[in-house]
Amino acid sequence: MVRLNRIYTRTGDDGTTGLVDGSRTAKHSPRIAAIGRVDAANSALGLAAAALAGGPHAGAIHRIQNDLFDLGADLATPGEDFEPSEMVLRVVPAQVEWLEREIDRHNETLEPLKSFVLPGGSEAATRVHVARAAVREAERAVAALAADEPVNPAALAYVNRLSDHLFVLARVLNDNGAADVKWVPGANR
Repeated sequence: MVRLNRIYTRTGDDGTTGLVDGSRTAKHSPRIAAIGRVDAANSALGLAAAALAGGPHAGAIHRIQNDLFDLGADLATPGEDFEPSEMVLRVVPAQVEWLEREIDRHNETLEPLKSFVLPGGSEAATRVHVARAAVREAERAVAALAADEPVNPAALAYVNRLSDHLFVLARVLNDNGAADVKWVPGANR
């Protein structure tokens, strides 16, 4: 259980922050940048959750927000051993598989796309699109970290699949795609 009695510790005043293994790293490091992008994506999802409160998709968004905290903990744990344990939290393939099942379930109700979709439509769908864009930024940051340091493959897969899930969910929220805003190439030339 997490217990925070004090919010500030002053240990980061030198520009470093602590990782799960007790080591310290620069706050501008690729690892901390990736964790920060995941946090930003989670915050964007919180805004989407407010628009979905009480609706049929609110529970899924809250589950995803919890998974994003798992992802942040995973990224804050350096090393090459990606097996979860009682003391080490890792994203696991089952979390990725849940997203895939959700994508497939939602996609069954949607007509195939014949055009790219612009972020928009209903307020709820637009908020989910904003969260999707934030997740894409997080994915790029996690991929940049993975180019230099070991990263859990399930963590990379999760953040990739999450943006796909949010795209499909936004379409569902746009009256199962009927209210999608379609891109018209060259429309304003």
